[in-house]
Amino acid sequence: MPTQENLSEFLKYLAKYPKECDNIPSLSVISKEIGISVAALREQLEVAKALGFVEVRPRTGIKKTPFDFYPSVMLGLNYLLIEDQDSFIKFSDLRQKIEFSFWEEAVILLDSDDQQKLQQIIQQAFEKLNGSPIQIPHEQHKNLHLTIYSKLNNPFVSGILEAYWKAYELIGLNFFTDYAYLRAVWDYHKIMVDSIVSNEYQKGYDAMKEHADLLVNLLDNRPASGR
Repeated sequence: MPTQENLSEFLKYLAKYPKECDNIPSLSVISKEIGISVAALREQLEVAKALGFVEVRPRTGIKKTPFDFYPSVMLGLNYLLIEDQDSFIKFSDLRQKIEFSFWEEAVILLDSDDQQKLQQIIQQAFEKLNGSPIQIPHEQHKNLHLTIYSKLNNPFVSGILEAYWKAYELIGLNFFTDYAYLRAVWDYHKIMVDSIVSNEYQKGYDAMKEHADLLVNLLDNRPASGR
């Protein structure tokens, strides 16, 4: 059995309920059931809300939500980025290794609709790069990577990848860049997507590995004010 030593009384209580349960009792009821004061439960409820385990609405009360790893990751990551923005480099390294490890499993699961979506993202990105004025295709960048790994049905992978893109925005990488970098990144993205459509997965993997080096160089060359 997994240990529950570090779980609050409310989280232990909540974990026993089915997923997406609509009938979580009020705090006063829970207080009587488990012998914990309402004030203590209210504090524990706030933690559960911050972690994304429950939502609380005036009329519907407490509702257990589907597990999402993203809030838990972002809670710690937000704290660490305030303390030291360079910690993003280590988190970025983790994200890259996850994408490398799950590449083939992820792309095999993509269907024709997903492939079409990826091709549309590529088209939108190049329209921004070739437009006047030139625009940074950040949303397309994020959506492309998240779409590639969207069918894994692994909340830990998706939570970390989504947190990466939020952190990417928090430290300003969606603004700080240069045109040569953008063109190179999207040339690699096009190779990756073309390889997915043609089932040449190794070719796409190789392109992704080379494309990852561009981000390392970008992070190394960030202005001091962005660190």
